Amino acid sequence: MQPGDRVRVERGGVTNEGVLLPSTTRDHLVVKLDGGYNVGIDREEADAEVLESGVREVDSAAETDDDGEATSEITFDDDLPTVSLISTGGTIASTVDYRTGAVTAQFDAEDVLRAVPELAGRANYRGRVVANILSENMDPSIWRDLADAVAEEVEAGADGVVVMHGTDTMQYSASALSFMLDSPVPVVFTGSQRSADRPSSDNVMNAVCAVEAAKAEHSETLVCMHASPSDDACALHRGTRVRKNHTSRRDAFETVGAAPLGRIDYAAAAEAGAEGDAADAAIEWNREPLPRGESDEGGADADDSASVSRDPDLDGDVELVKFTPGMDPAAWAYLDDKDGVVIEGTGLGHVHTDLIPRIEELVESGTVIAMTSQCLAGRVCDRVYDTGRDLLDAGVVEAGDTLPGTAKVKLMWALANRSDPADVMTRDLAGELTEESRPWR
Repeated sequence: MQPGDRVRVERGGVTNEGVLLPSTTRDHLVVKLDGGYNVGIDREEADAEVLESGVREVDSAAETDDDGEATSEITFDDDLPTVSLISTGGTIASTVDYRTGAVTAQFDAEDVLRAVPELAGRANYRGRVVANILSENMDPSIWRDLADAVAEEVEAGADGVVVMHGTDTMQYSASALSFMLDSPVPVVFTGSQRSADRPSSDNVMNAVCAVEAAKAEHSETLVCMHASPSDDACALHRGTRVRKNHTSRRDAFETVGAAPLGRIDYAAAAEAGAEGDAADAAIEWNREPLPRGESDEGGADADDSASVSRDPDLDGDVELVKFTPGMDPAAWAYLDDKDGVVIEGTGLGHVHTDLIPRIEELVESGTVIAMTSQCLAGRVCDRVYDTGRDLLDAGVVEAGDTLPGTAKVKLMWALANRSDPADVMTRDLAGELTEESRPWR
């Protein structure tokens, strides 16, 4: 029996019929019933039979790369494009552990393929595991590993890359790769708000749309997630402009200050994949994306479409701090040894005037300080009020409408890779900063 098979399981006089799901333990069979709910059944006491195979016949080979890292390759059709699935864990690769009832990240990329049989026939897949963590445990060292993995997959011939990632910190990782890599092919982050074995899981649609987006004619780093609570379409967000704005809704992700870069219709994507049509037929672009073979300015210039330019270094001594009324200037003592600080100021980019001397001390000691706004949209402008002008005199750099989280990642990258990181924070590198804010609704 394989995940995706339709099975009938009898135990203790009770018969359950449904689709076999991956399990986190060897002791249980997990079956998704026709009503959408799941049951965990003790394997030793169960009498099971396969009613219908749900997995296409595939050639599967596990191998090890030069660093001893496990990889796998599943091939459906030599005429299809190759999409690399890189797993970091998260809910899209999670299920319920029936020993504890908790959701855990357990599956590698190949397991996800088998858990989402709708992916079959859309591409030739390479699977690679960079990490197997919940996304709150993501850190810059894994970003470096992830950037290396994406670059290696593209240089090995992948036509697109899908990164399966936990949703809580996906926006940070997408920003990091936007600055660290110039990829000539799409890099698409996706995940799910609800695990695969829940009736309302969003993993199938997100995965299908992400694969189709990775096959399309562009070279953007995107986040592909539900565009609405329904299973109708996924939004394609530029990695440096997206934010998770809800804890649990399926359409939790939004492009801040503009419409998403594009939208991919799920029914059209499913039909295109099934019939072998071009993925672009399902995508409606709101703005012109970067074409394949061309890179943005986030890293070194790409010489040709067969290689990926990398600037993978990051400075870990960067802090993101949020100003709140009543904040004690002494609370910022821990910033003394930081190379960079991003401040979430109020409104146009303000803090209490009592904090300005402290900020000036940090700047004079060599700390780069960039100002962002804690407002959800708009840009900082410290030339309007006296406080803002005092901040500029103290050496604060305006980061425009760059999102605070993106600004932190950008400053980490700029400090490690550019001679004038303060100047870099005022310029757009990967679509993170617009020249001027305009209403879009």
